[in-house]
Amino acid sequence: MAAAPSLTRDVHAAGAVVFRPGREVLLVHRERYDDWSFPKGKVDPGEHPVATAVREVEEETGLRVSLGRPLPSHRYPNARAMKTVHYWTGRVVGADDVSGFEPNAEISDVRWVPVDEAAALLSYERDQALLQTARASRRRTQALVVQRHSRACARSEWTDDDRLRPLERPGLLQAEALGPLLAAYDVRRLVTSPATRCRETLAPYAATAGVDLEPLEELTEEAATGRGGPAAVAAAVTGLVDDLHAGRRGIVLCTHRPVLPMVFEALGVDDPGLAPGEMVVVHLRRGRVLATEQHLPH
Repeated sequence: MAAAPSLTRDVHAAGAVVFRPGREVLLVHRERYDDWSFPKGKVDPGEHPVATAVREVEEETGLRVSLGRPLPSHRYPNARAMKTVHYWTGRVVGADDVSGFEPNAEISDVRWVPVDEAAALLSYERDQALLQTARASRRRTQALVVQRHSRACARSEWTDDDRLRPLERPGLLQAEALGPLLAAYDVRRLVTSPATRCRETLAPYAATAGVDLEPLEELTEEAATGRGGPAAVAAAVTGLVDDLHAGRRGIVLCTHRPVLPMVFEALGVDDPGLAPGEMVVVHLRRGRVLATEQHLPH
């Protein structure tokens, strides 16, 4: 008799339900299981599921995607453990042609399938149900990432100007781990408090993505907590939301703990009380918040 799966140990995986204009969805066929499903795969050690979803779609289909709204996760028995698969909606960044796909040991076929026909092709009821949920969330959104700076040197140990207070070693590692998450949401603008600890939080991704930092004085603790500061923060956030709608590429806003409640209030989002290095991804469409998700880089 086969061993029952452990209910206390989960194998984690991630993937995406990827749409393109024309109401088509991306499906893959696995030769080993002779099944049709959404592109997905296991989370590597130390990898964040957000990064896994983008990596696995590219490895299985050859297409680079950006993530949209989060979708319900699947949890089901798998061999001797439970498997949890985290899903997002996705859109292709760049060309979406899969006609040149070459079958490999894992994936034998990749197809764009009309959404109305995909349910009949999908092999599992859980994927059919996920498709129905994803269809309601398929319209393109833009991501505004609200980022608290990574762990910084303690105020009590810093005797110079507080704006110059840098990240400590764990904070620098957090900053390095942030890049794959920002890339997953196609973040192309990096708006930050000019304080050193905020600039250092975004610096590794700025260098990798080839994007300049955009210092914004209104996001400093000193400016935001002064007279007229909350109104200035609200105006800055409103301007970024407008820019997001016009430009369609993701924006990250990096600031300080005392400023974050003002940012969230301007967005109409509850303040979750972010830890150092933590983010909230706010998914907007035409300036309206449709979903949020909270992540701490690994």
